[in-house]
Amino acid sequence: MSSEQKPVQDADGAEGTRPRRLTYAAVLAGLEGVVLLVGGLWVLVLGITGAPDDRQQAVTLGITLAVLALLPLLATRGLLLRRGWSRGPAVITQLMALPVAYNLLKSGGVAVPVGIVLAVVAVAALVLLVNRETTQALGIKGPGRAE
Repeated sequence: MSSEQKPVQDADGAEGTRPRRLTYAAVLAGLEGVVLLVGGLWVLVLGITGAPDDRQQAVTLGITLAVLALLPLLATRGLLLRRGWSRGPAVITQLMALPVAYNLLKSGGVAVPVGIVLAVVAVAALVLLVNRETTQALGIKGPGRAE
């Protein structure tokens, strides 16, 4: 076994290897999920205990962010366990993050560094998710390669 891979069990319980790229993609997706969850809970608590302009809107935003966090967190678990279905939610998460990063970059001020970090993470995760090693480890066949 090379230093690039770690032993894991796949969906059928058979032991295999997980490429580091797949692990890194899972870590990035998990990081995004945790940030969304923490941000959602923070907005929710501030909406309930603070004095927002619109309490209902703040609570709704907090709950929405916390629920949205489930997508990358579930994808992370699936990627770590080498489940083929998990790449879809992980890719969707990255595609949703790109317009958010763009808007943060356009807004100026303190949001610009956050937008840069989000854009870099989203692009890096997308590159890792479409990598040949990753798709093979997840058992995803390309177009015209069905057996």
